[in-house]
Amino acid sequence: MAERQTVDARGAFCPGPLMELIAALKLASVGDEVEVLSSDKGSVNDIPAWVAKVGHQFVGSTELDGYWSVIVKKAK
Repeated sequence: MAERQTVDARGAFCPGPLMELIAALKLASVGDEVEVLSSDKGSVNDIPAWVAKVGHQFVGSTELDGYWSVIVKKAK
């Protein structure tokens, strides 16, 4: 069964949130989702671009109260 893990990278600046996502994906199983919480606006563009390049699945992003939630599904 797929799981969702949340990585709280609020307060970290690029490329910190992406590095934390990469570390979490290494430990995740295929089909799992990783949600990155980031206060760095660049993450909303950087994470989907990286995900497309490496072949995972970008699920979506949501702007919350002063930060963003970016969700990625491990595809391989």
